[in-house]
Parts: sequence; structure tokens; C-alpha cells
Amino acid sequence: MDQNRNDKRRNTPGWRGIASLVCWALVLTALFSYFTTYMTSTASHSSSVEISYSAFKEMAAGDELASVEFRSSESSILLLEPADGYVFSIPGDDSGKTYTYHEQSKKYSPSDGGADVTLEIFTKKLETNDAIIAYLDECGNVEYFEKYRAEMNPLLEMLIGYVVPFVIVMVVFSLFMQWMAKRGGGLGGLGGVGKANAKVYMEKSTGVTFRDVAGQDEAKESLTEIIDFLHQPHKYTEIGAKLPKGALLVGPPGTGKTLLAKAVAGEANVPFFSISGSDFVEMFVGVGASRVRDLFKEAGKVAPCIVFIDEIDTIGKSRDNRLGGNDEREQTLNQLLAEMDGFDPTRGIILLAATNRPEVLDQALLRPGRFDRRIIIDRPNLAGRLATLEVHTRNIRLAEDVNLKKVALATAGTVGADLANLVNEAALRAVRKGRKLVTQEDLMAAFELVIAGTEKKGSVLTEFEKRLVAYHEVGHAMVAYKQKNTEPVQKITIVPHTQGALGYTLLMPEEDKTELRTKDELLAKIAVSMGGRAAEEVVLHTMTNGAAQDIQDATSVARNMVAMFGMSDEFGMMALASRRNQYLDGGYGMDCANDTAAKMDIAVKQILDECYQKAVAILKDNLEDMDKVVSYLLEKETITGAEMVAIIEGRNPEDVEDAFTSTRAYEQRSIEPQARKVHMISEKIVSPEEAPADAAPSDAAPEATPADESADAQDAPAEEN
Repeated sequence: MDQNRNDKRRNTPGWRGIASLVCWALVLTALFSYFTTYMTSTASHSSSVEISYSAFKEMAAGDELASVEFRSSESSILLLEPADGYVFSIPGDDSGKTYTYHEQSKKYSPSDGGADVTLEIFTKKLETNDAIIAYLDECGNVEYFEKYRAEMNPLLEMLIGYVVPFVIVMVVFSLFMQWMAKRGGGLGGLGGVGKANAKVYMEKSTGVTFRDVAGQDEAKESLTEIIDFLHQPHKYTEIGAKLPKGALLVGPPGTGKTLLAKAVAGEANVPFFSISGSDFVEMFVGVGASRVRDLFKEAGKVAPCIVFIDEIDTIGKSRDNRLGGNDEREQTLNQLLAEMDGFDPTRGIILLAATNRPEVLDQALLRPGRFDRRIIIDRPNLAGRLATLEVHTRNIRLAEDVNLKKVALATAGTVGADLANLVNEAALRAVRKGRKLVTQEDLMAAFELVIAGTEKKGSVLTEFEKRLVAYHEVGHAMVAYKQKNTEPVQKITIVPHTQGALGYTLLMPEEDKTELRTKDELLAKIAVSMGGRAAEEVVLHTMTNGAAQDIQDATSVARNMVAMFGMSDEFGMMALASRRNQYLDGGYGMDCANDTAAKMDIAVKQILDECYQKAVAILKDNLEDMDKVVSYLLEKETITGAEMVAIIEGRNPEDVEDAFTSTRAYEQRSIEPQARKVHMISEKIVSPEEAPADAAPSDAAPEATPADESADAQDAPAEEN
């Protein structure tokens, strides 16, 4: 009985839609009829002029009246036709303008020479028809008559006046709503306002499998169990196990959450329902809940299947009691919770959802029994980026010099969408250069295009500006090269780019680096950011606004060290802030008092000052080397890290062959580790005091010659700066 009531309630939106359509049609028909009647009456009155009854009698007595028409529909109205040549002036018009009537054309000619106009002169009778007829007979040459008008059938008159316009309006309005629904309009069609606009991909029509998803091995491993359940559900039902009803895919934008959901459907060969969270929210109250019911109803017909809701945070935000809440969104969320509790997991309906804001989701949505699993789709590591590049270059024609590992190393912190864009930009650049293959230069240039924009070929810098920019960028590079715990310098350029940079210094790791950073590494990073401003003050004794972004980056790192990493002496391991949005902008909110926040600013400034003084000291100690590098940079405008090392060591930078070598890569080739000089033996070494007196000279260690000492001195590794 209750089920029947629920079915009736679910069918109610359809009848409501039809009733709404009929009401709209009736209202529009009534408005149309009223508008038509009003316009006809207005047009009629605009060409009609009423005169007094006495004026009518004067016209009849003065032979100025040709005929009189008795209006049968309006028994009190007499329509007058003057005699030919009658001069008429409109009552109440003080302009003195007159009109002359022409019997042949039935029009009036105005006295000002304008175009002829059509006027109807009428009066309202004051006597019975018999008295008027007797008076007209006395006047003589006046014709009077009453036109015969056949009366229309009342049913036909109602049909033409109301039913036909109603049908026309209803058909046009219905077609318009269907057109709006096909284009994704907000009304969605009044008859089907509660339907789910889900895109259904049957079986392999998604065209995506796990082969097309790279860099997310942990996530694929977690989803493999869902695919196995859809293929062989009896394995789990025999032992009594239940598969989780839902899995929440969480990660930064562009990591491939939607692609992974499609890959699950492609691997399982089951129907795939895809809908965005914003599709549930409409202007009508109750529409979102109706669409949720309709979505799960359609999914139940083709189970086993996968239902994917993208951006679920649109409808899944935490509920609260604050005023001004969105009742429609909360009703939609309540219906989604009810549907997730209602469907049978053994039928094979798997609900996948994606979001990059898990912290705002309602706790009822995340509890066990609904979204049991949270699968993190994070930024890929080095191996993941390499695999992702291999996937995106699968259909790209690459040259022999392409080394995707170097590109993967350079793109630390990027996501799959960034790598796809990088490969596409490289292919476009190869086409612009007239090549048939994508080279390593195209890939690295595309990477620089993403981080710095295109070159400003029309920019003109003065000699002072070029020198200033050169010292600024070399300041970054020298501080990075002369410190430990820093990334090697890959490239230095003073060519302006579109993203507001007059030049940049590219630091590129030579090995995969995790998110783990030591305090020394963070301090070194701050000092490198301060290197540009330090070079401006040390060499040119000035400051520019070109260090604005460097100061922001350094301040952000220092503030994180104090507020979140527990790396300050004053506060120690005390958390002063917490993450508010982990997967979007990474911002945090303060969790301390205002006085503590003010003291935190002092601690941050102390770190920045110490790192800045360190950068200044490094540049002052290496001022001569910096001048040599700047001179070469002004000549070439773009140099590599290896060329900078060659200049510092007094070698010819033109001899550097590899265009993509960094400072550390050169160090690793030129300096041999000490461990390779160690000779390991298993025999016991005795001192001369312990050696037997009659030992043969050959058993003793040979005496070192001056030549050997010289060779050892040359082989000793150079001390790091």
C-alpha cells in the first residue's frame, strides 16, 4: 500500500507538468484575445470622430449629408456620410485645420496639403428611429439604411475566437519548451521537468580503459575490485561480502578523476551514467530530488552499471541552520542519501563521485554505507609523469633525441591535464617550425611556454634595464649554485615573456623529489628567491618592483615554516594554522589569537632577513664571477646552467654541447666521487713496528714518490662551494 502511494507521488510531477502547460496556454490565450480586442478598438477609435446630434441635424438640413447608416450592433450609433465637397473640422481642434470630403475615394483631404485620411463621422442618437426617419424624410435628399449582417453560430464563434488560439499557443509553447530542454535550458521542458539529463554510455562506448590512465596505479588498484565484482559478483555474495556502494574520487583539478571513472566503466563493460552535480539544481523546488529519483530508477533498469556524479560538492555541501540556505540543494542531498540507502548493492549499481573539495561535504554523505571508500587521485610522481607522457605521446611522432624522462623531471608538481597540454603545445610548435617530428627542443620550449608564456618579440629594453634584469636573474642562479640543498640551474634568460616576466631563471631537479623538505632546503629556497633583490642592491645599489613575485614566494615559504611546519625557535612545534582547501589553492586559516599572529609575523620577518643577508654575503664573495656571467648573458640573452659553470671555472662556454644540461649535471660528470678511489682488501695490514725484522723488502709497502704525491693531489676532488 505504501509502495503504491510512493509510486503515485513519483508520477505526480508529470501531471503537474501537464496542468502547468494547460494553465500557461489559457493565460496566454486570454492575454492574446484581450490584446487583439484592445488593438482593434484602438485602431477603430483613432479613425472615428464623434459630432453632436445638433450638428448632425444641421448637416441634414443643409443638404450636406449623403447617407446615414444605422448600426445594428450599436443601436444608438448613427454613421454619417457627408455629401461630396463637404468641408469638415474636427471638434475641439483649435488649429483651424479643415478636411474636404471626396465621395469617389471616400477620403478626406486636409487643408495643409497632407495625405488623404479616412475618417468615420458618427453621432449618438437622442430619439427613436421613427422620429429620425420622419426628420430625414422632411430634409429630402438623405439616404438612410441599415446593413444586414448574418449572425455567426455561437459555437463556431467561440471555436474561432478562443479554442483555435488556445491550441496554437499550447503547441507553440510546448515546442519551445522541448527546444529549450534539448539545448539544456533551465526550464528543462515543463512536461519533463524532473527528468535526469544523464549521458549514458553503453558498454565500450566510453572508449577509455585503464590503458589510457597513467600515473594513478594506487587508484586503479582500489577500483580493480569494483570491476571484478561487476564481472563475477558470485565470488563475493557466496562468502557474504558486500561491495561498497560508493567510492569518492578526491584530488586536485586535472588529475584525471572523470577519466578514471570512464575507464572503470570501459574495463567492466557496463553502462555508464554520467551527470554533473550542477544538473540537479534548478530554479523549481523539488526538481533536483525528482532528478535523483529518476536517475537511480533508470540505472536500476540496466544494472549492473556505474553512476558517476561529477563535482558532487555542488549538492553535497554540509547542511547547517544558518538563514538563507538553499532548500532546493538540501532536498536534493536528502533524496540522494535516501536513494543510496535504498538500492540493493548486490544488483551491481556502483556510485562513483568526484570532487576537489572534500572538506565541505556533508558527514552523512561520507559515512559507511554510502561513500565507504575515499580514493585519492593525487599529483603523479616521476614514474607517473613519465607514464602519462608516454600515453599522451602515443599518437605523436617523436624525434630520436626526445628524452621523456627529462621532461618528467622538469614538470614536477604538474597533473595529467598539464602534461597533455604540454605535449599538444610541443606538437603545435613543431608544425609552426615546419617539422614532421616533435623534438626535445619542442617539448622543453612548450614547458617554458606553460610556466612563462611566449616571448615578447616587440619589447624594447634600455641598456640599463637589460643590465638590471641580467644581474637580477644571475643573482638567483649564483645563490642557487653556491649553496647546498638547492635545485640545479637549468637556464637563465633575459628575454621578456607574456606573463609579466622580463626574464627568469629555471631551476630543474635532476632526480625525483618527494614533497618532503628539510629546514635547510626551505631556507635555501628562500635565499634563492632573495637572490634577485640582493643582486640589485649589491651591484646597482637600487631596488625594483621586479622582485615582487620573489618576495611573495619567499614570504609564503617562511610563513608556512612558522605557522604549520613548527620550524621557528619562538613557537616550536605549535600549529598556528590549518589547511582550509587542500586540493585547490592550498590556502590555510589562522587558528591562533591576534597577539600570537602578530608575533608570528615577527618570526617570519626574522627568517626572511637571515636568508636575505645570506644571499647578500654569497653575492659579495662571488662578485667577480657574477660579472663574467652577466657579461656573457647580455651577449647571448639566454644561457644554460652548464655554460654558467664553464664561465665560473674559466673554460670556454662555447664548448658546452648539450643545450639542456644543468649546473649539477655538469658537476656530476666532472667530479668523481671519493668512493671510487678506495681500494678494498681482505688481508690484515700490520704496522712497521709489528712487522718481523727479517721480512723481505717486497712485503713492505713501497715508498711514495713525489710523482705519486702529485698525482694524488690532482685526483683529489675539489671542495664544494
